[in-house]
Amino acid sequence: MLTKQNASLLAYNTFGIDVKADYFIEYESIDELQLILKSDIVKSNRILQIGGGSNLLFLNDFSGVILHSAIKSIEKVDEDFEFIYIEVGSGVIWDDFVAYAVQNGLGGIENLSLIPGETGATAVQNIGAYGMEVQDVVLLVNSVEIEAAKLRTFTNEECNYGYRNSVFKNEFKRKYIITSIVFRLSKKPVYKLNYQHLEEAVLKNGEINLLNIRKTIIEIRENKLPDPKLIGNAGSFFMNPIISIEHFNVLKAKYPHIPHYTVSEIEEKVPAGWLIEQCGWKGKQLKHAGVHDKQALVLVNYGGATGTEIAYLAKQIQLSVFETFGIKLTPEVNYI
Repeated sequence: MLTKQNASLLAYNTFGIDVKADYFIEYESIDELQLILKSDIVKSNRILQIGGGSNLLFLNDFSGVILHSAIKSIEKVDEDFEFIYIEVGSGVIWDDFVAYAVQNGLGGIENLSLIPGETGATAVQNIGAYGMEVQDVVLLVNSVEIEAAKLRTFTNEECNYGYRNSVFKNEFKRKYIITSIVFRLSKKPVYKLNYQHLEEAVLKNGEINLLNIRKTIIEIRENKLPDPKLIGNAGSFFMNPIISIEHFNVLKAKYPHIPHYTVSEIEEKVPAGWLIEQCGWKGKQLKHAGVHDKQALVLVNYGGATGTEIAYLAKQIQLSVFETFGIKLTPEVNYI
């Protein structure tokens, strides 16, 4: 167990905001976490569980206790004819697990390569990319209830997954801390390559297999998304909005080439990045914060930006998109 006071959080948020927390505690096991939750320091302070900080925007120093998982186990717990079931500790770097799965010929998460953050957060956010979502492979989510320090396991159905959403972002927000996730990965992968021109891009790297899919996804992401180690960012800042078919048809009449993805007979999804770019924000900078010049969905810290500067930029973008398209953009990033 590691405990620090007046601790810098610079290394624990990918925006690179230099804020501090009253206390920072890192645990390596469920037993340690339960002891921490029963301690006076936690009972008398506000607490926040964080992972790699790839989905956080700190607006100020954090008054309270930051908890961080160092549970980094990857263990096969079961298998059958079709699947292998692997329990992954919440502190495992997500892309390390994707690499592990691909190297072992296990399918189901290859399209989620290079998404930043730690594994525990994937079950909260229901991360997704290139036609894949983590909800499709989550079997069980193991957790500890914060209030009583008791263990609880959630089934996939109990997680109530939706687009970038789960029970852990709603009624159980900040009530449970995820300690591990059991994933169901396929021994006979079914490739999902119908997202835009993904199949074509994979074929340029050779035959269609897990290794080439991962290689292609990494190339695409590195080409259009900035490396947080070089320039502060949290990846996609806004969710892609889902609008009614009636609203979409009005927009399509005015913007014939508007990109979209059919969600259902009554809903369409529109890329937030396209909306932001049409409003002229791509590459624009306000003080130390800006919109990335290759991907308008990414807000960046050009150096020395505060969380409030980035939040202000996000607000101006939201106003522009609403005034132009009548669409409300919702941040994927959590403001702290």
